[in-house]
Amino acid sequence: MPEAPKSSVCDKNMEALQFIEEVTTNADEVQKRVLEEILSNSSHVEYLHRYGLEGLTDRESYKKLLPVITYEDLQQDIHRIANGDTSPILCGQPISEFLTSSGTSAGERKLMPTIQAELGRRSMLYSLLMPVMNQFHPGLDKGKGMYFLFVKSEAKTPGGLLARPVLTSYYKSQHFMNRPYDPYNVYTSPNETILCPDFYQSMYSQVLCGLYQNNEVLRVGAVFASGFIRAIRFLEKNWTHLCNDIRTGTLDPEITDPSVREAVMKILKPNPKLADFIQSECSRDSWQGIITRLWPNTKYVDVIVTGTMSQYIPTLDYYSNGLPLVCTMYASSECYFGLNLNPLCKPSEVSYTIIPTMAYFEFLPVQRNNGVSDSISIPKSLNEKEQLDLVELVDVKLGQEYELVVTTYAGLYRYRVGDILRVAGFKNNAPQFNFVCRKNVVLSIDSDKTDEVELQNAVQNAVNHLEPFDASLTEYTSYADTSSIPGHYVLYWELRLGATQVPSSVFEDCCLTIEESLNSVYRQGRVSDNSIGPLEIKIVENGTFDKLMDYALSRGASINQYKAPRCVKFEPIVELLNSRVLSKYFSPKCPKWAPGHKQWNSVN
Repeated sequence: MPEAPKSSVCDKNMEALQFIEEVTTNADEVQKRVLEEILSNSSHVEYLHRYGLEGLTDRESYKKLLPVITYEDLQQDIHRIANGDTSPILCGQPISEFLTSSGTSAGERKLMPTIQAELGRRSMLYSLLMPVMNQFHPGLDKGKGMYFLFVKSEAKTPGGLLARPVLTSYYKSQHFMNRPYDPYNVYTSPNETILCPDFYQSMYSQVLCGLYQNNEVLRVGAVFASGFIRAIRFLEKNWTHLCNDIRTGTLDPEITDPSVREAVMKILKPNPKLADFIQSECSRDSWQGIITRLWPNTKYVDVIVTGTMSQYIPTLDYYSNGLPLVCTMYASSECYFGLNLNPLCKPSEVSYTIIPTMAYFEFLPVQRNNGVSDSISIPKSLNEKEQLDLVELVDVKLGQEYELVVTTYAGLYRYRVGDILRVAGFKNNAPQFNFVCRKNVVLSIDSDKTDEVELQNAVQNAVNHLEPFDASLTEYTSYADTSSIPGHYVLYWELRLGATQVPSSVFEDCCLTIEESLNSVYRQGRVSDNSIGPLEIKIVENGTFDKLMDYALSRGASINQYKAPRCVKFEPIVELLNSRVLSKYFSPKCPKWAPGHKQWNSVN
């Protein structure tokens, strides 16, 4: 691999750090310029003309005339674009594709419009990560990163635009595939292994390449903590085959993708000594510290462990012997937002600095209600005097929680992302935020997000199976069980039973009905990605939810305001529920799922 001149690498790092310094110092001026750019580029679009904003680019007019919106407000416009309408509806530049959000709308993926230029903005943010990390861990240019990266299925809308997850879009772009050599970003996985659509072949070949280059690995990771743990569990199940490949310098015949075989065989040569070492470590009784045992030069684990991913921290600590868990950046399908300028902090202290060139940012103050984050309501009429003023990026207050609202170059205007953030500090004049939660999400294992309404509807569909037996559901709650990999949803049901016994098969049908009722992101995780295990229903003793209420009251809850939680996370509550389980049932098969999106194909 070519060597980059050391001076040029240092210069690029200094330029990146100087850029961060400048845009955070001049955050408000940058934000004003970004909004003017977006409105100038899209001055002729239909959406802005609807609200009388044609030709206006100033912040005051924008905030006065444009409503704050959610996905549902844009759905009709997005459907028009998906069906092939190429007129400038939302954006002055052509929509190049849709990015499928893991957030859900009516139980299905959201379609986020994007433009070609956004790939450059995303690449720019990626280019800032290693210069920041190099301040804390010099020498990362002397080795490689072992990252487990995957593409997911994609589809086309009726109008012919691709619809796919944001990372799949990035990995398949020229910005990733033909990226210039950078000694700080050399991976053990060849591009061909990352781009392989078959999950098993992709995972197997990436793990194999990572093992073969074990002494060169200085950092390991995946996008989400769940994905990295799946890779370790994959190794746990398949190390004998992987050792055989390393020992003999051959590739398992189950890897049939020609491009993957060719790429891997350029790396793989017989190495019996390494195979013996891997076999010795993997055949031990305990896998504690397996990461530092197999990849002894690893400095940190690079994964997202904020939000719902925090449930995986104990497992990561177990496998890594307590290596630093690094969260580098904050992004979504709607927009890439910012990065962590103190990457070696504790997971509980992670804060992300918003980079003000990425989009125009506003913030909706959040008020707490019984410990649950709820954004204050927005008046429907644009002419109401009490129309809320959202807070500018530089005007947020330390310790206050906000819902993030973005205006993007790709045609989202004052769009509520649904992320709840807390101001943790400032980098110059740009705020740094802790990620608090995804609004309304109660269950998540991987990239799935299930909210309370969706869960309620799914449970309601399932309990119909109980009616012939004169049984009914008294109360329920749920839990994301990540003690095994893949993790799975658990529902605790307290029932009122009739005279007729309910057969086990009926409860299994209930499990499957719930899964069939959940969104396509969940079902893809179950069927295609194998990132979510079968849903489980646990039947608990009568009076269990009374005990749950007693426990909450003993900890200071108000009896007037108490209601059974629809999701539990606090370990003592989970232990209480598990201590009263009478029986348990799993979904007997996978729910229905197929690549594509039925809603896209039925848009009118």
